[in-house]
Amino acid sequence: MTQFEGSHILSVNQLDLDSINTIFNVANKMTPYALREKRTKVLEGAILGNLFFEPSTRTRVSFGCAFNLLGGHVRETTGMASSSLSKGESLYDTARVLSTYSDVIAMRHPDAYSVKEFAEGSRVPVINGGDGPNEHPTQALLDLFTIKKELSHSGMGIDGMHIAMVGDLKYGRTVHSLSRLLCMHKDIKFTLISPSELAMPDYVIADIENAGHKITITEQLEGNLHNADILYLTRIQEERFPSQEEANKYRGKFRLNHNIYTQHCKSNTVIMHPLPRDSRAQANELDNDLNSHPSLAIFRQADNGLLIRMALFALTLGVANQLEKYECPVNWYSRKADR
Repeated sequence: MTQFEGSHILSVNQLDLDSINTIFNVANKMTPYALREKRTKVLEGAILGNLFFEPSTRTRVSFGCAFNLLGGHVRETTGMASSSLSKGESLYDTARVLSTYSDVIAMRHPDAYSVKEFAEGSRVPVINGGDGPNEHPTQALLDLFTIKKELSHSGMGIDGMHIAMVGDLKYGRTVHSLSRLLCMHKDIKFTLISPSELAMPDYVIADIENAGHKITITEQLEGNLHNADILYLTRIQEERFPSQEEANKYRGKFRLNHNIYTQHCKSNTVIMHPLPRDSRAQANELDNDLNSHPSLAIFRQADNGLLIRMALFALTLGVANQLEKYECPVNWYSRKADR
């Protein structure tokens, strides 16, 4: 089992099922704080260095809010141009300096393995918020947490399920990390749907096969969704293509709307997407006409990200068992508590 306290969270490969269950158990304990039913000041005085050197909205704000909800303070750096990295400073030197000012650091960077390089110079725990096309471990954890919760409504578990992953599986780091977590479970059927040029990397496919799971690889959406329990869509990661023209070849290749869902999916197939979904007309991989569909889990998925990141902060800073000790009432009106 992973030793969380004082440790970096850089890759899903660090985790086993016991570790994941620990994270999920702590995440469930965070629900009343996320809903503003209670407050906890367990991290009062602690500082998060939120370093995002690649564009982000949800992940960056989610990390910051998660830390705030535990009582901590957040200091942010966004964009490469606003940091000393633009002046030639190494990741190691940046880490040595900024870890002096922080108690924990969340970091996103456009280059694969860059967060690991940064962590080697850090004196405090570093949590990977996404390193290029490589990994996104906190997204994978919140995805798995969501899958577990959504399937439980139908009396199902993760073992034995059928997941269809659709879209940019080459550059979509979320499906890489999620696949690795799913490999720890039993008897899963993977249907991987993408253009051949954007297929899942061979090393991920090898991991799935070596874990004994079934894989179908296809370029055809229709006819391959009818038995799926989870439908996980990804956008075309245009920022990782060598040119915009290359990315444009694949935009809008796979689309899901209410009509396609009704024709090709089970009535309770759970729809997931790591967000942002590209709602521009030429892409529109997940149509707004599904916004009120009960099986659309994308916003519940985003909500779960707050719980998972709160749990990781509590575990890495060793306060997961002290939450209630530092509780205090919520003094303001919040509609979240009415849900």
